[in-house]
Amino acid sequence: QVQLVESGGGLVQAGGSLRLSCAASGIIFSSNAMAWYRQAPGKQRRLVAAITSGGSTNYADSVKGRFTISRDNAKNTVYLQMNSLNPEDTAVYYCNTKSRGRDYWGKGTLVTVSS
Repeated sequence: QVQLVESGGGLVQAGGSLRLSCAASGIIFSSNAMAWYRQAPGKQRRLVAAITSGGSTNYADSVKGRFTISRDNAKNTVYLQMNSLNPEDTAVYYCNTKSRGRDYWGKGTLVTVSS
């Protein structure tokens, strides 16, 4: 079955950086678009960044210029490099993909940015 496992979250000071990883299994990774979403306390889950199978990317306006999504098809892993973090980036970050018309999610990794 499809499994997505996130890692790399933690506590960081404002202005700092983190790199999230999402290891995927159960899919033909190189053929799948992948995405990162985040959900802050009391708020809806929202798209942060996405990358197509061909490597095209798109970002939420709030993270453009600070976050970079990338993928390593040899490792079945998608990354989210997060720079210049601020407290508004505090959230649980989820990895997402779609397979056969269904959405799949990881369990999430918590990112906390202190001021």
